[in-house]
Amino acid sequence: MRHFLALVMALWASLAAAQDTNLQSLDTGESSRGWQSVGRLDIAGSGFCTASLISQTMIITAAHCVYADDGSLIPAKNFTFLAGLRDDRAMATRAVIKVTPHPDYRHHGEKPQDGAVAVDLAVLELERPVRLPSLTPYGIGPTPTVQADVAVVSYARDRANAASLQRVCHVLDQSRGVLMMSCSADFGASGAPVFWTQNGQSRIVAIVSAMGTSNGKQVSLAVAAASAIDAVLIAHRSNQGQITQAPQAPQPRFTSSGTRNDTGAKFVRP
Repeated sequence: MRHFLALVMALWASLAAAQDTNLQSLDTGESSRGWQSVGRLDIAGSGFCTASLISQTMIITAAHCVYADDGSLIPAKNFTFLAGLRDDRAMATRAVIKVTPHPDYRHHGEKPQDGAVAVDLAVLELERPVRLPSLTPYGIGPTPTVQADVAVVSYARDRANAASLQRVCHVLDQSRGVLMMSCSADFGASGAPVFWTQNGQSRIVAIVSAMGTSNGKQVSLAVAAASAIDAVLIAHRSNQGQITQAPQAPQPRFTSSGTRNDTGAKFVRP
């Protein structure tokens, strides 16, 4: 575990297909029930990520989703949150008025940085509350144990108009705020929530960040939400590192490299 964070992080993750379960498209009202508070986070001119409601006025995603290639924060006005999007119709559409990444996160474009996954978390404030009974914000849960069964809901390339659910994948290892998992995703899945169900309640326990390899196998990496969320919320309330209505103008060891795809999202290859 000593070298768990001696990994090379790549931004705007493309995660390889895992073998635990197939992805289930949440393309009907019945199949999407309970998951509608996950939405697509559109970024003008830069593709999209996945984000989730954690309050009526706030969503959570990966920090690297809110940065441009040159390391500058993307203006808040460039984001649109489409909650429960399926078949080109969202249950709620909201503009964003404020963006706050983790205060310790540093964006270096396509240059990988060790340990960045542990702080790859951001919150975005919506222009007005989402008050629909069917769009209940998710709580933040404790970091899951190794071998815990978790689930991931994400939007991605070739399935951008409806979320997909991987009902069962596993935590393979965890250390210092980073989870290594067998969960799968694809372009656009950055920021996807990882859910752990305990006592019948599903809460967000991690946010998809990147991918890598361990012992020759592809794995996904996520920031443990419980370990990073407090610092982000404190920064958000204090206006630290945020944009408000910006003007227009051996042990597990991971390797990866960054590039681009046609959606504008960066991805990694082990």
